[in-house]
Amino acid sequence: MIQAIRYARENNVPFLGICLGMQMACIEFARDVCGLEDCNSAEVDANCKNNIIDLMADQADVEDMGGTQRLGLYPCKLKQGTRTAAAYDNQDVIQERHRHRYEFNNDYLAAFEGAGMQAVGINPDTGLVEVVEVEGHPWFVGTQYHPEYKSTVLSPSPLFVAFVKAALAYAEKK
Repeated sequence: MIQAIRYARENNVPFLGICLGMQMACIEFARDVCGLEDCNSAEVDANCKNNIIDLMADQADVEDMGGTQRLGLYPCKLKQGTRTAAAYDNQDVIQERHRHRYEFNNDYLAAFEGAGMQAVGINPDTGLVEVVEVEGHPWFVGTQYHPEYKSTVLSPSPLFVAFVKAALAYAEKK
């Protein structure tokens, strides 16, 4: 996954990472661009020095792992002027569904943004990073939420429509 993500990022191939896909994109970016070669997700390596992806604070004491993940619909405030905001018709706040217990570690946010990966969607209530984009890339988007949960044949997720358009534009240039 890491090598495929790096290839997409370095070669301007459209990329959409959902949940684990976003997390892996952040790990790839941290390793290759930010120079944190020893970074990982706490889910994969609990003893890692640089947990770019870490257990959510409210999950730390959870022992019964059944239906205790972050589940349900949550708000996401979008940064205007981004590909993600454009996909959602420049709405300020969207509502998307979640299913996870690991999130981007905000301790690394300044380093990421300084290196060119921007947090363009933030939960306004918790400050959790919901969407990232790589500056200067034609279409590199990662979401912590699951746009497929609200998507239907007659009403596809705006993010999927935008991604397919980006992929078609890429294919036409080849």
